[in-house]
Amino acid sequence: MPQIYIGTSGYSYADWNGIFYPEGLKKTGQLEFYATHFNTVEINFTYYAIPNPHIFDSMASRVPRDFSFAVKVHRSMTHTRDCSKDDYFSYVEALKPLIESGKLGPLLMQFPWGFKFSRSNMDYLESLKEYFGGLDIAVEFRHQSWLRDEVIDFLESQELGYCNVDQPALKTLLPPTDINTTGTGYIRFHGRNYKHWWKPRQAYMRYDYMYEQKELMDWIPRIKKVSENTKKTHIYFNNHYKAQAVRSAKLLQSLFD
Repeated sequence: MPQIYIGTSGYSYADWNGIFYPEGLKKTGQLEFYATHFNTVEINFTYYAIPNPHIFDSMASRVPRDFSFAVKVHRSMTHTRDCSKDDYFSYVEALKPLIESGKLGPLLMQFPWGFKFSRSNMDYLESLKEYFGGLDIAVEFRHQSWLRDEVIDFLESQELGYCNVDQPALKTLLPPTDINTTGTGYIRFHGRNYKHWWKPRQAYMRYDYMYEQKELMDWIPRIKKVSENTKKTHIYFNNHYKAQAVRSAKLLQSLFD
């Protein structure tokens, strides 16, 4: 049977205290508490800094055996694209505790909106594979120019996963899809805050959105299609402001009960 993992993008936010996390819960206890509600989390602090392996060793020890960590790759690999070979090595080394414990899920390569379809950008994607030693990778595009058969065929040939997204229905953004190009499905919910997507006055405002049941019900056929064609499907909610990601993820969980 295919496995479906549902969780949130990140788990340690100050504005979740008193809403999701009990008042007074120490930050060191957040992951254990989170893991009593969800079977996976998408780690995003690795986008900003390449961690020491001891961090993941500690995290792996605090969650159940069947818990899965998806991990975002560093921004030097996707945004500035100036990552050195040593940095790639350090990044993969940092993942070893998760690999050895069997708790590493897919890696997420989240590219910016400005990363548009081109032959040179496809070549760049192909060149990345050599640094990750066969680890499971999902690629998230933000520009609709990538939504074409040529790209899907390319990802399949390179064994790179396609990340389906839910986001505002704005020009040049990708629409909802049910694509899988490897044995792992990947779906991210960013919220539909049309007003603050492009130029939010504060960064959190882009992800200030709570999903309604009808909106998630519309996704059930897509999720089922992806999961039926994969061994594992990872689903994450990135609408993190005021723990709306938690409430949205729990709502989706309830639709599968």
